[in-house]
Order: sequence, then C-alpha cells, then structure tokens
Amino acid sequence: MPWEDLLTRSPILKVLSSMQTHRVKCLLMGGQACVLYGAAEFSRDTDLVVLANSENLDCLGKALSALHAECNAVPPFERAYLERGLAVHFRCHHPDAENMRIDIMSRMRGVDAFPDLWNRRTILDVAGESIELLSLPDLVQAKKTQRDKDWPMITRLLEAN
Repeated sequence: MPWEDLLTRSPILKVLSSMQTHRVKCLLMGGQACVLYGAAEFSRDTDLVVLANSENLDCLGKALSALHAECNAVPPFERAYLERGLAVHFRCHHPDAENMRIDIMSRMRGVDAFPDLWNRRTILDVAGESIELLSLPDLVQAKKTQRDKDWPMITRLLEAN
C-alpha cells in the first residue's frame, strides 16, 4: 500500500491540516516523517517541532482546540517548558483524529534551532495538502537519541535515501 493511501486514511492528515489552517509554524518529525521518507515505522503519534514564540504558540493553541486536544501529561503547555527542551503531550478527541497523540517540542538536544530547521525543511504534497517536515539530515540527527529503537531507523532512512 503506498504511503499516500496510508496517510490519507490516517488521523494524522487531520492533525496536519489543522496546523496549516491555523498557520502554525511546525515541522513533522518522528515516526510519521520516517514513513514519508520511505523508511516505514509504525507510529501511534504525531511528533511536531514548533517555533516557540507567542504568536505561533497562540496559533498552535487554536489548532489544538480545533482538534479537541487536551494536555494529558506533565509538563503543562507553557512556552517555558518547550524552551527547556521538554515535550508536551496531547490527546485528540475530534472525531477525525480520535485518540491521536500529539507530541510538541521546540528544542532538541544536538539539533539546530527552529529557524534553521525551517529553512532546510522538506515540503511534500499528500492528498492535496502540503506537509512540511524536518529535512532528512535533520531527521537523522533528531533520531540520534539514547533509545535503541532509533538506531535501526537511522539505517533505514539512510538506505532509503
């Protein structure tokens, strides 16, 4: 099954569409980005890196509200936590994205600041929607974590591209 078909039937498209509708400056990363780069990975959430300024976080708040998303873990959705490199987790309750988890970050260890990531982003068209995601080199760098499961994914990303 082509990834376009898989993605268009997934609640991830609703999440990404809401981010675009509300003009959130964000980039898809994590397992869903790996799928788009051809290195399939099963992922139950949508991982986004966002610009953590007041205007963008207001837009993000509106997008999350449209998705009926509620913060479901600590820390709370506050700029200070995002700027410290912590992820904020949400659960969607919109019928088109029911139970989809969204993980929001603005800073990652060993990865450039958001403006640089934004300038290097990849834009793909999926089902008429433009999806903005981390560039392949930035995604590989973001995957260089202490988690054992990320290292085989880096290999698959490099092999696929």
